[in-house]
Amino acid sequence: MPLQTQPTLAERDQAVLWHPYTQMQTAPLPVAIVRGEGSWLIADDGTRYLDGISSWWVNLHGHSHPHIAQRVSEQLRTLEHVLFAGFTHPTAVELAEQLLAVLPAGQARVFYSDNGSTAVEVALKMVLQYFHNQGQPERRTFICFRDSYHGDTFGAMSVSGRGAFTAPFAPLLFDVAFIDVPVPGREVEVLAQLDALLGRPDLAGFIFEPLLLGTAGMITYTPAVLDELLRRCRAAGLLCIADEVMTGFGRTGLLFASSQLSRLPDIMCLSKGLTGGTMALGVTTCTAAIFDAFLSNDRLKTLFHGHSYTANPVACAAALASLELTLAPACTQQRADLAAAHAAVAAELAGQPGVRAVRHLGTVLAVEFEQAAGTSYFSSLRDQLYALALARRVVLRPLGNVVYLMPPYCTTPAELALLHDTLRAMRQLALNPAPDARI
Repeated sequence: MPLQTQPTLAERDQAVLWHPYTQMQTAPLPVAIVRGEGSWLIADDGTRYLDGISSWWVNLHGHSHPHIAQRVSEQLRTLEHVLFAGFTHPTAVELAEQLLAVLPAGQARVFYSDNGSTAVEVALKMVLQYFHNQGQPERRTFICFRDSYHGDTFGAMSVSGRGAFTAPFAPLLFDVAFIDVPVPGREVEVLAQLDALLGRPDLAGFIFEPLLLGTAGMITYTPAVLDELLRRCRAAGLLCIADEVMTGFGRTGLLFASSQLSRLPDIMCLSKGLTGGTMALGVTTCTAAIFDAFLSNDRLKTLFHGHSYTANPVACAAALASLELTLAPACTQQRADLAAAHAAVAAELAGQPGVRAVRHLGTVLAVEFEQAAGTSYFSSLRDQLYALALARRVVLRPLGNVVYLMPPYCTTPAELALLHDTLRAMRQLALNPAPDARI
């Protein structure tokens, strides 16, 4: 009788798990990762994969970073959790103090949640109840960019661009007012779109991804036009929300994308790199004026929002450790080196056959490849680009025909060269793609 072989980790996974953004009937077995080390992910068979996208944009300083691990370990042995209604703890206070010290001017209060989507939900509720508490409940409509992405909970989906991912839920999403992204060359047109909306009495807020729209294909626009959008929204009495879930903590060059603005947001949303990719934590910050609108002897003016794991001490300890690394001169130099290397490759690839556009901002480099059928996320070219990267032992996640690099800051020049070489190989593939068949 032949010996029965034990199922692999990937096979065990396939028997019991449901993965995000994955058609489980046709998806291949997942890659089973058992260890992380710097910019590398190590599979159960020993294969090493270079993490070119910081594991969905969260990892700033490398996997299993010893400094963060040490701080998390110490916190676990001190206090793992305490409810945050009526209680507090040192790491929550210290993290709030340190964040407010480095955020753009005007942010005065910190509200903790669990992830980027919930940080956005909190921001939306702050805006709506701000006007409700002031006797203006009719102000309930948000202005958003047409191609934006703010999360997968219902409020976050409502203020995101409509498409295939939101279609099944469309009847349940609340109405918003969309304007186009003011990409270079379209600034005047988009400002006119905004002006056409600003006379409406129901407008409450403007939510935006500052300077860089991630899921839209790493689309960039300038600080100058965002400043003008904010100026006009403020003049109309709207509150402005900067969703820095992806752009925060140095991704776009400065510590926050909003730091490049002269007009500052009323509310900011943070997550992803907040803990250096160690664990889930969300933050929503606001100005004193917004916080003060909730202060009352009337308990009905309370912000009724919370999570079981609000301000989890272990997550806050990870965030404090990550922030310490981010603010160190060594990390500033790492970001500058990444940006310079990306800039050189951007200049090299721009205008080459097979390349439709190149976009570069800070530590983010995106290449939009030519393809016959537009820019569909579901294109076969996307699948071929993904497979090519994985065959080269590189983890990338193309957005249709857009491939982006957003590596951890600790990525070495040699590792970065592998990522850039993979982009060059992808250009060759875009010139001669396989027939339209799934890979």
